[in-house]
This record gives sequence, C-alpha cells and structure tokens, in this order.
Amino acid sequence: MLGLGVDRLQADINRLLTSLFHQGVLDEQFLQLQQLQDETSPTFVYDVINIYFDESEKLLRSLRLLLMDREFSDYKKIGLHLNQLVGSSSSIGARRVRNVCVAFRSASELNNRPGCLRGLEVVEHEYHYLKNMMHELFQLEQQRLLAAGVRYPM
Repeated sequence: MLGLGVDRLQADINRLLTSLFHQGVLDEQFLQLQQLQDETSPTFVYDVINIYFDESEKLLRSLRLLLMDREFSDYKKIGLHLNQLVGSSSSIGARRVRNVCVAFRSASELNNRPGCLRGLEVVEHEYHYLKNMMHELFQLEQQRLLAAGVRYPM
C-alpha cells in the first residue's frame, strides 16, 4: 500500500512538472538544478528556490516603490533591478518570469513609464503563478517523501 501512494504522488509530481514545462513556466535549467540535489543535500532545490523567492520579493518591492514615485526618472535603476531578476530567474529555470522581465526591461530602456507599470504588473503575475506552482510541487514532494518513509527537515 505504501508503494502505491508513493507512485501516485510521483506521477502527480511528473504531471505538474510536465505541465509547467509545456506552459513555458520552467525550462531545462530547472532540471539541471534538480540534478544537483542528492542525499547529502536533500532540500537543495527547495532552499535555492526559496532564496530566489526572498530576493525576488525584495526586487519587486523596490521596482514597485520606484514606479509609484510620480517624480521618478531613473530608468537605469529599474534596468539594474530587472537585470538581477532576469539573472536569478534564468539560474533556476523560471523561463516565463525571465521572458516578461526582458520585455519590461525594454520598456525601461525607452523611459516608457506606462510600459514599465504594465511590465511590473505582468512580472508580478508570472512571479506569483510560479511561486504558487512551486509551492504545490514542494508540497507533493514532501508528501511523497513522507509516504516513502523518508523524513527530511523542511
């Protein structure tokens, strides 16, 4: 009985990942990240993704504050924040977040405030979608480990 639960949960994990790849939410870099995880670092992916979320929240908050200032004119600062977000999104395989950041950066290079506001909205939407899907993935993974009788601190 224990094996059936593990198999079902693994199938759920595989379906979710397949869907995320098919939607373009994730790319092959995420698979490379997963390959770095082993018995000596069983929470590696979880830890890296959570660092990404913590840092991304700070960048998004900074972008929001910059754009809410009606007197704002330092579009280079927006570009610097977006470069960080593009880089960190690329490093974890967050393809759609990376792609919308690139489009947002184009608006900032044109000093296009309405385009930047729209870009921020789209980036935040994709970011939150990714975060929700990763939360779901990690919950399934934790359930799979519990069903298999493996307990890792999370």
